[in-house]
Amino acid sequence: MFWRLFATYLILVFTAVGLVGVLVFRRHDTVLLELADDVAVAGALVVVLAAVPAYVMARRFARPLGDLTTGASRLAEGDLGHVIRVVGSREHAGLAAAFNAMSGKLAATFAQLAHDREQLRAILSGMVEGVVAIDPDQRVMFANARAGALLEFDPGVAVGRRLWEVARQRGFQEIVEKGLGGTAEHRDELDWKGPVGRSLTVYVSRLPGPAAAGAVVVVHDTTELRRLERLRQDFVANVSHELKTPLAVISSTVEALLDGAADDPDTCTAFLARVGDESARLMDLIQDLLSLARVESGELGLEPEPVPLDRAIADCLERHAHRAEAKTMTLVEKPPADGPVAALADPGALRQVLDNLVDNAIKYTPNGGRITIRWSAAGGQVYLEVQDTGIGISEADQLRIFERFYRADKARSRDAGGTGLGLAIVKHLVQAMRGTVRVSSKLGAGTTFRITLPRAGG
Repeated sequence: MFWRLFATYLILVFTAVGLVGVLVFRRHDTVLLELADDVAVAGALVVVLAAVPAYVMARRFARPLGDLTTGASRLAEGDLGHVIRVVGSREHAGLAAAFNAMSGKLAATFAQLAHDREQLRAILSGMVEGVVAIDPDQRVMFANARAGALLEFDPGVAVGRRLWEVARQRGFQEIVEKGLGGTAEHRDELDWKGPVGRSLTVYVSRLPGPAAAGAVVVVHDTTELRRLERLRQDFVANVSHELKTPLAVISSTVEALLDGAADDPDTCTAFLARVGDESARLMDLIQDLLSLARVESGELGLEPEPVPLDRAIADCLERHAHRAEAKTMTLVEKPPADGPVAALADPGALRQVLDNLVDNAIKYTPNGGRITIRWSAAGGQVYLEVQDTGIGISEADQLRIFERFYRADKARSRDAGGTGLGLAIVKHLVQAMRGTVRVSSKLGAGTTFRITLPRAGG
């Protein structure tokens, strides 16, 4: 730019001098002709002298333009917010000011876009659903950490690769292809087969824009929901069965009495005793269902207070002494050697926990067995164990015995009585009192339930 301006100024000077020379020689004036040499020298001197101001003027005009060009290049390279400082004419200064204003606005716009992008990434990364964005060729453009956990791939290396390369399950790929092939959102269920089996719900939504703009795949883990649904179904089925069994016995017994069995005193007495037993069983079931419902809903209204364990355990064993004597069992207390211990617990809830555990121990311990209750304290906790020498529980069943209506030995459990809700109630009551309950057992070698509760004053 500078040299073009400089050359332009010189050409103008040459042109002016040349025009003067032409006019001189066209006049054919003797005096002027005699002065031709002097005119030529003067013209040359004028050209030389004009070069200096031409150089200065060209430099002053071209330098601000060069600064603007450099600033534009830096802006194009990503140096947003770059300020151009121009010393020159008012026009140059105005152009530089407009350029700086544009640069500032671009910097603010790009900063806002970067902030919004990072905020969006933070939101997507914190979602409990997996989110994957893919282009028309199913190349991954974005994947959050949850998507990687659910679909078993590394989001850090998935970007740029095809989705079927990182999530290698045919069922999932078919759902994505259906979503890309349609116009509306596509939803489908998937049983994910892997090291950790899951139930997934997959949503595929086309991205706005051209017909082939890609899609967003949202994956929701419904494993826990499906498990709870199965538990609900099992609960309804078990309650129906447990209610139907005593009602069926009562109904058939009453029919037999009406058909003439009532006329035989011995038969009538036996039938009425059966009706009484089944009615008591039905009442126990209803009471346990109500207790469990209150505990799970948090409406039980527990009021923790210091409860001396020696007294609570002695009362429990006294309540069950006659049943233990009927089976020639031995009930043993093992208090701590360092003196009385008190738990911070609700008295009624603790009584129900102890009764359920001791009742279970008596049911599943053969005649002549032994039931031992020991307790101790350490730090801010009290530890309570109910140990029996009964039939024991298999390792597989130990994982489920705290579920509602679960019975390790279904046939024997029904013969022994009980509703199948006792241990579920124990677990919920102990947790409501800020404690824990665990079980250890071996088939044929007895079972031990261990409870931890807060210590009063600990």
